[in-house]
Amino acid sequence: MRLPLVLTVAGSDSGGGAGIQADLKTMLALGTHGMSVIAAVTAQNSRGVQGYWELPPEAVRAQYRSVVDDIGVQAVKTGMLASASLVETVAELIAGTDAPVVVDPVGVSKHGDPLLARSALDSVRGLLLPAAILATPNLDEVTQLTGVEVVDERGLREAAHAILALGPRWVLIKGGHLPGDAVDLLTDGTDEHWLRAPRLDNRHTHGTGCTLASAIAAGLAKGLTVPEAVRAAKEYITGAIAAGFPLGGGIGPVDHGWRFRQPLS
Repeated sequence: MRLPLVLTVAGSDSGGGAGIQADLKTMLALGTHGMSVIAAVTAQNSRGVQGYWELPPEAVRAQYRSVVDDIGVQAVKTGMLASASLVETVAELIAGTDAPVVVDPVGVSKHGDPLLARSALDSVRGLLLPAAILATPNLDEVTQLTGVEVVDERGLREAAHAILALGPRWVLIKGGHLPGDAVDLLTDGTDEHWLRAPRLDNRHTHGTGCTLASAIAAGLAKGLTVPEAVRAAKEYITGAIAAGFPLGGGIGPVDHGWRFRQPLS
C-alpha cells in the first residue's frame, strides 16, 4: 500500500493545536502520509504566542529538497513563513515542484499575535500566491493582503476577486468571523461554490485554518478536484470544531481525531 504524500511547510506550535502539529495530525486522520518542513518555531500555548524564531533559509531549503528529491510529494501546504526571506525561499521551491500547492497565508494567530513580518507581504503577494492552486485566507488576512474589509456575506465575492488578482488559480475566502452560519466562498473567478455549516457553540477552535488547509491538501493528494477537496475538508473541519476541547487556561484546539472517537455503528 502506498499512501498519498503531503508536505507541510509551516511553523511549529509547541502547544500542539496548530501549525506543523495540526497539519500532521490532519494528514494522518485523512489517510495520507504527512511530511514536514519547519520554517519557524513558536513558543505557544492556549493563551497565545510568547515568541517565535525563524529558521535560516538554507535550513528550510535543505529540509524541502531532502524530502521532495527522495520521497516525492503529491500536494504541498504552506502556513506560517514569518519573513520575506523565507517566503521567497519557499516560493522558489514550490514553483519548481510538480504538485498542487495550497497556500494558507498565515498573518496572525488565533489570539491576535503577529506571525508574519509586514516586510513579507509583498513577497506573499508577488511570489507565493501566484504559485498556489488555492489560497485560503481568513478575513483578517484578506484585509492584510488587499485592503478589502468584509463586514457581511456580500463582501466575500469582492474579497475573492481581490485575492484572485494576486495570482492563485482558486481562492477560498473563510467567512467564519462573520455572524450567522459559518459560510465560505470558493471560486476561480468563474465558478462559485458557497459552503455553509451551522455555527457551533464552541470556543475551542485553535488550529482551524491550519487544519482546513491541510485537509484540502490531503484531498488533492488523493486526486480530488479543488471543489471536491474543499467540500470534504469543510465537512472534516466542522466535525473537528464540534469536538474541540479545553486545554490549558485559554482557547483549546479542534479535535483532529474526532472521527476515530465516533461510536461504532
